[in-house]
Amino acid sequence: MDRVTGVVVGAGVVGLAVARALQINLGGDWLILEQENAIGTQTSSRNSEVIHAGIYYPKGSLKAQLCVQGKKMLYTYLQERGLPFKRCGKLIVATHDEQLNQLLAIQKKAADNGVNDLVLLDAQQACELEPQLFCKAALVSPSTGIVDSHALMLSYQGDFENAGGVVVFYASVNRVLPTDHGFELTMQDNTWIASQYLINATGLSAPLLAQLIEGYASSFAPTPYYAKGNYFTLSRKSPFQHLIYPVPEAAGLGVHLTLDLGNQAKFGPDVQWVDDPHDLEVDLSRGDAFYAEVRKYWPTLPDGALEPGYAGIRPKISGPKDASADFLIQGPQTHGVAGLVHLFGIESPGLTSSLAIGDAVLQLLND
Repeated sequence: MDRVTGVVVGAGVVGLAVARALQINLGGDWLILEQENAIGTQTSSRNSEVIHAGIYYPKGSLKAQLCVQGKKMLYTYLQERGLPFKRCGKLIVATHDEQLNQLLAIQKKAADNGVNDLVLLDAQQACELEPQLFCKAALVSPSTGIVDSHALMLSYQGDFENAGGVVVFYASVNRVLPTDHGFELTMQDNTWIASQYLINATGLSAPLLAQLIEGYASSFAPTPYYAKGNYFTLSRKSPFQHLIYPVPEAAGLGVHLTLDLGNQAKFGPDVQWVDDPHDLEVDLSRGDAFYAEVRKYWPTLPDGALEPGYAGIRPKISGPKDASADFLIQGPQTHGVAGLVHLFGIESPGLTSSLAIGDAVLQLLND
């Protein structure tokens, strides 16, 4: 049986950031256990790669606090490491008069969260920035950006391994038994690992992994829900230089236009509730709805310009009829199992918040 200081299960962007923080600050021997053959193959590689400003989230929520803190940490980290990113900014657009008050409410919510750089533009000012845009008014968020998420994850992995950590692939956990000295993990190949600390950063599977831990009360584990997001890509050069977001929907941020670092445009994600977290095929039947939504703010989008891109699943812990749940970082103070931390419902803005989430887990273990 291998004995280590701690185990982080899941090598997505959040698991990597958490493991990095713990290995660097606590020392010892840490493992990341990843069931796939590479880092970041699920939610972390199937998103918009946006560095969020911290605009939309309820005041005092973990999403608001960790996004604003994480954004500052992330920009500093990217600059120090010379990693690819762009602070391109975004426009949040009202496309009819009834949404104007919503823009003002968004601006106030952002200010409540400490984001005070939003600027309200009228239609003419917005179109001076983006001539192809149609809107009644828009908010400019200058601190929103884009990042190469894979380069970021590779950097987190490098920091973790350089500090002494080890990433293990094809490593599926079948059973977890708390002991007097931590945990015994039984792997799919029947090998055992003994660990003082255990961090559940498995994203979509986090509530299911929690159920495998003997002595952990199942009532503490939230119900998982899966909100699929389809993306369609633009088959020609983008006329936009900023990200374009409509006024947000209940479960997501609407069918928005985002750019990658090569200025290739994509649209999405929409919100499609599914039962299977492995349902990652783009639903082609939703293409017509994409054209309709995008043409609300880009009326001259040509027919045939959208191609199926990819799909991702949001690891939600609130259902389609519920208000969107906050991040749930659940430590021993809640469930009573020493050395155990669960990361539930870490959807957007998880990438932006990743370094701050790492510090939050470190603080929980230190407490």
